[in-house]
Amino acid sequence: MGWFGKKKKQADGTLDRASDNGDQRHLVEFIGSRTGVEAYVEPKTTVTETTVMLIAHDGEWTRRRVAGPAGAFALGRKHNIPVYEVAKVGYPQRKRDFDARKKLEQQRRQ
Repeated sequence: MGWFGKKKKQADGTLDRASDNGDQRHLVEFIGSRTGVEAYVEPKTTVTETTVMLIAHDGEWTRRRVAGPAGAFALGRKHNIPVYEVAKVGYPQRKRDFDARKKLEQQRRQ
């Protein structure tokens, strides 16, 4: 693709790549290195594949692609963590608090 070329849609209709082993490794490492981790499934859009946001007890989070909602729920079962659909329950307050703390820290460094 050139500088101003158009991105081509994948066969499933998104502009994003599919989940891969690197995504899975990152998620498993996050789960194993933090406590109180919960998973929040984010639905597929026309721009991105289905993603899962993992949120630890302190609000630290990470997001990666998964193989659809079924992949997110399978990850939860395998690692014994709760899985929620973000469209139904929203994000927990601790995630917003974590983001606000990080923003404040960044402003103080400038």
